[in-house]
This record gives sequence, structure tokens and C-alpha cells, in this order.
Amino acid sequence: MALYTLGSLSAVAATDRPDLLGEPVRAALSALGWLDRVGVVEIDPDLSDTAATEEAYGLDTQTLVNCVVVAGKREGIEKVAACAVPATTRADVNSTVKRRLDVRKASFLAREDAVERTGMEFGGISSIGLPADWPVLVDARVPALPVICIGSGVRRSKLLLPGAMLADLPAAAVIEGLGI
Repeated sequence: MALYTLGSLSAVAATDRPDLLGEPVRAALSALGWLDRVGVVEIDPDLSDTAATEEAYGLDTQTLVNCVVVAGKREGIEKVAACAVPATTRADVNSTVKRRLDVRKASFLAREDAVERTGMEFGGISSIGLPADWPVLVDARVPALPVICIGSGVRRSKLLLPGAMLADLPAAAVIEGLGI
């Protein structure tokens, strides 16, 4: 029996398919005690990008939540955060994120840098399993969603879970106006 279903995706408990999780995601889910509460579903890795996932699996765009990694500096000190925003929006990096990080300028990490620092595959970067010192900024609309689809750390699968679980991450902060 599927733990969660969205569109044509039916997820099993992550504990049943740890092979479908990026190592940082698996370790975080285990440490949080969430392996039985989060669903994972195998997908075609060529369909991992948001628009392709939505179309191929018949998903409502509002259920897809993207994770973007942002960094900025103040007085030579780099600050990094992850932003979890609905796919219908984009992270307000130039205002909301910049103020939250207290930096002069914030920008998205380059693909290679994001992959190296997260230990996850591009197109599969998840809000779960990030370095402990990174805040996870969660758009205020996400916790209200009954089930969301996010990255699993690898391109060949997705996680399905209640949106409220992202707000329960240890480093999470729910932010109004994060996604614009």
C-alpha cells in the first residue's frame, strides 16, 4: 500500500527503499526518525526537473516544492541558506532572503558548488539532509499543503510528505513572502 499518492506517483515508506535516497537525505531522515513517515518513489531521472516531473506524472504545480541554495557575504563571512518554495514561485533572493541572511547581496550557488556542498545530485537537491548550520527557509504556503513532492538527494526519485514536515526541520524558519 502506498504511503502517499500524488498524480500517478505512489510512494512507499523511505525505510523500504533507502536505495532511492541520497546519502545526506537518508542520514537526516534516520536521525529525525522520519524514515517511516516520508514516502519515496522512483522516477525516470531524465524527468527530475520540475516541469518534466509535473507533466510526466500528472502533478498539480502547487504540490511541487523546489529547494534552492543561496549564499551571501557580510564583512567577509559567508552565509548560506536553503529556500523551499512552491514551484509556482521563485525565491525572493534580492529582498527577503538577503534580509534574512543579513548580507549585502545574495545569489544562487552555482550548480557545481551546490552539488559539492550538499552532497546531492543537481535536480534532486532536497531541503532535508543539508548541512546543520544552514537555515532552511520555508515559504509560508508550504506547511499548509497536505502532500508535497520534493527532491530526494538523487535525480531518480522524489520524496512525498506533508508540507508541514519541512517546517519541523531543526533549522527551519517559516517565512511569509519567501516565494514571489
